[in-house]
Amino acid sequence: MTDASYRDAIFSTPLDRVASFSFDEQVVACFPDMVRRSIPGYGQILGMLGLLAERHLRHGAHVYDLGCSLGAVGLSLAGRLAPEAFALTGVDLSPAMLARARATAETEAPRHQLAFVEGDIRELDYRASGMIVLNFTLQFLPPADRDAVIARLFEALEPGGVLVLSEKIVAPDEQENAWLVERYHDFKRANGYSDMEISQKRTALENVLVPDTLAQHQARLQAAGFGRVTTWFQYLNFASMVAFKERAGGARTETADTSAGGDPA
Repeated sequence: MTDASYRDAIFSTPLDRVASFSFDEQVVACFPDMVRRSIPGYGQILGMLGLLAERHLRHGAHVYDLGCSLGAVGLSLAGRLAPEAFALTGVDLSPAMLARARATAETEAPRHQLAFVEGDIRELDYRASGMIVLNFTLQFLPPADRDAVIARLFEALEPGGVLVLSEKIVAPDEQENAWLVERYHDFKRANGYSDMEISQKRTALENVLVPDTLAQHQARLQAAGFGRVTTWFQYLNFASMVAFKERAGGARTETADTSAGGDPA
């Protein structure tokens, strides 16, 4: 990163009143540490995005990273694809996040076309794109707005394009969900968070981050028109899905040479 990144200690002292979570400058300063210690599999998800782009993205296509935070998706793609292979637009509501994303892209991927704009993904005028990524973004929108956003993203995708959706999820079975939440808290303790930090952050996120079940996500994607939805990653109560917008005739979206054998689906 171009700036110093600090250890997440936002909730490490007792607070008389825990304010709702927001992506302000305090969060930006410690964000890399926060996501590393708070989101199981975050690094693996980022690493896979470049591989998915190699397989599915048309050469020269446009990519959206919605809720881009510090621009890690663009760096993942830049690490796998040549500068002329894609152009990416990152969108976020946080000016502090966007400032860091621009500075990091200029330093770490200066030859790639990585642009970052402030905007609300519910109101954006989308351009045709070959890949759209929502990494832990939809969960922060009001549930009533989510169907319309996914429907708009389906329309923005080119035939053969893919949508990658990563989210915190809730299990439909109460006992299973309680177990997943308990193990997630164990994960955070193992990464150095105290019980007080876990409790205060959970309070801060209440009614700010509202998770859906995997089935709800899958139904929403299919209702928007995606013909194939695959949950390719799950670690405790965090998951990532890839949804395919089929070409005419239902052709597959793989673009790389698969002649070496194996099932590319």
